[in-house]
Amino acid sequence: MATAGANRADEGNLPVAKAPGPSLVEKVAAIGRWLESLADQERDQFPLWLPVGLILGVSAWFWLPDTAAWTAFLLLTIAAGLGALALLGWSRWGRGLALFSLAAAFGCGLVWWKSHEVAAPRLERPRVVEFTGRIESVQTLAAEEKVRLVVAPQGEGLPALLRLNLDEDRADPNFVAGATVRARGWLMPPAPMAAPGGYDFSRTAWFQRIGGSGRVAEISLVAAAPAQGWRARLAGWREDLAAHIRGRLGDGAEGGIAAALATGDQHGINEAEAEAMRRSGLAHLLSVSGLHLTALVGAVVLLTLKLLALSPRLALRFRLVLVAALVGALAGIGYTLLTGAEVPTVRACIASLLVLGGIALGRDAITLRLVAVGALIVVLLWPESVAGPSFQMSFAAIVAIVALHESPRIQRLFSRRDEGLPSRLARAVFALVLTGLAVELALTPIALFHFHQAGLYGAFANVVAIPLTTFIVMPLEALALLFDLVGLGAPFWWVTGKALSLLLWIAHVAAAAPGAVALLPAIPVAAFALMVAGGLWICLWRTNLRRFGVFPVAAGAVWAFATPAPDLIVTGDGRHFVLRTNSGELALLRPKAGDYVRDTLAELAGAEPNYLELESLPVAACSADLCAANLVSGDRAWRILATRSPHFVRWDRMVEACAEADIVISERWLPRACVPRWLKIDRGMLRRTGGLSITLGERPRVETVADQTGRHPWAQTMPLPPADGSVISSPASTPSKSWSR
Repeated sequence: MATAGANRADEGNLPVAKAPGPSLVEKVAAIGRWLESLADQERDQFPLWLPVGLILGVSAWFWLPDTAAWTAFLLLTIAAGLGALALLGWSRWGRGLALFSLAAAFGCGLVWWKSHEVAAPRLERPRVVEFTGRIESVQTLAAEEKVRLVVAPQGEGLPALLRLNLDEDRADPNFVAGATVRARGWLMPPAPMAAPGGYDFSRTAWFQRIGGSGRVAEISLVAAAPAQGWRARLAGWREDLAAHIRGRLGDGAEGGIAAALATGDQHGINEAEAEAMRRSGLAHLLSVSGLHLTALVGAVVLLTLKLLALSPRLALRFRLVLVAALVGALAGIGYTLLTGAEVPTVRACIASLLVLGGIALGRDAITLRLVAVGALIVVLLWPESVAGPSFQMSFAAIVAIVALHESPRIQRLFSRRDEGLPSRLARAVFALVLTGLAVELALTPIALFHFHQAGLYGAFANVVAIPLTTFIVMPLEALALLFDLVGLGAPFWWVTGKALSLLLWIAHVAAAAPGAVALLPAIPVAAFALMVAGGLWICLWRTNLRRFGVFPVAAGAVWAFATPAPDLIVTGDGRHFVLRTNSGELALLRPKAGDYVRDTLAELAGAEPNYLELESLPVAACSADLCAANLVSGDRAWRILATRSPHFVRWDRMVEACAEADIVISERWLPRACVPRWLKIDRGMLRRTGGLSITLGERPRVETVADQTGRHPWAQTMPLPPADGSVISSPASTPSKSWSR
């Protein structure tokens, strides 16, 4: 018995064989089944990524520097698409990744082709030009008391289009589209970025075929416009309507805003009021876009439907919703043409037509699929618009709004229910605030990337401003214009003016609030791309997969806010630079610089345009021709030397001053013997690099405009214009004329 018990004990201690675990093949198969299940849950969202792939390809072309990089991107995306089909087969993920990759390749090729298709001659250098040409468009800049003409000059070697500015009092009433004029003026090639991260007018001008711009010295009418076509008549009506509205409300901000709402012409708004609208987050109200078209089309559809429903015969024989949608579409198209058919307005019109089509077909009025179709149409027609803030902000706002309201949890929260009036009002206000916050979150990265500032109280200001504009200002303005036909519009104009005064008061209060604007210097493109990609990931997926979008958004935001502000920014002409002092203030070399230069440099530095004079700093010493300043960054002291006059400087003094400096900045050529300890920035270098942004410290870094523009068609090196002054040279040489922009 004991032996048997011992044997049983020994048997209990024997090792027991474990069941074999899943093999690698089984694990891969399990992952595949999980991915396929996830794809099945997200099957309705896959088409939304098609325009995203197209936008990715267009953006890559603008970001990558040259032909070799563009070709590599095309080959890589095509290979990725074919590889996805080879590895994943005809599954949803395989088809989705293949279409996304091929769409990216198509987008890159599309904008590459478009950049060659719109190529047109442009001025190679600034010069005085005398020409005869036909006026293509006229724009009155009422706030600046100027008129802007776009003219198609006649003659060999001239650009396809020129943009000319002249004083308003010199403009002939016969300067209309189609008229022929003879002009003489100082013109220059389209200006590139002043410094890294700035606005690149040369890129915009390239796609608009504008080859030069400048100020007119002499201009006269050669021949009046022939019988005007519909485009010219619409332009004339637009100008007359804007002038009529300003005449009824005065030339103040109220008249300018009312004209902008009706015609899209913002140039009657003075800079102070426009800045208040920007700082308060209400500037979008000034551009004819989705808000204005929605208000107009919605009012027309509702009014048409109610009027037709008064007739029982019509209501029984016709589908009134379809008729009202058709009338609303015609009204939207007419309003788009009246306001100039600019790309942002056309985008909003396309979106409105898609919504009306959905209503007519009995589908949901606004869905992400309709937004995706609108984005697809716009990118196919105007791929260059992807790089601009208008496209990015308009689609980011609508995607954020639709994605928020498509969320089942938000739908339950906002849905109507049997409750008292106070609760309904509270729920409506909460919906407006939450929607405004979602829009602000979506727009903040874009505003910081393009404008280097974003309003912090925009969501709350818009809660009042949007209903005020949509339901009070625009209907009142429409009634005022209607009653002006019989001379009874004055009371409506008075009420409209008061409503606009309230709108301006809201803008000024929000703009003047403490911390109303977040300022940030130029942020890296990669950080911006991470935030955009993460935001799209959150908005376009429906399952828990969307949560992973938080990580790229957070990474991009941390990267953007951790990017140090530059210590020194130099404009592309070398005439202006701004220095960040050890206390964080900005010091300007030439205090009399124009407002455009001052505002641009402040934006790129991420600060308000409140400058100190460089020569007023205790660490600076200036003469009439040279200015030197000391700056401590990290553990190192830096000495910066700059020229600030066109006068001749003795060779030996200049060479000695260069040897004592770490950085030398000049708008002119510096002698070879001028050798600073670190960086020599003169005409020769600036012609290769453009403007500069310099961050000092333990690991100094220099960013250039050339790095950002690469070898795109508009990024050609241009000689600098002549100006009085002499180059800094040795005593043995003969002083020659200097050049500056």
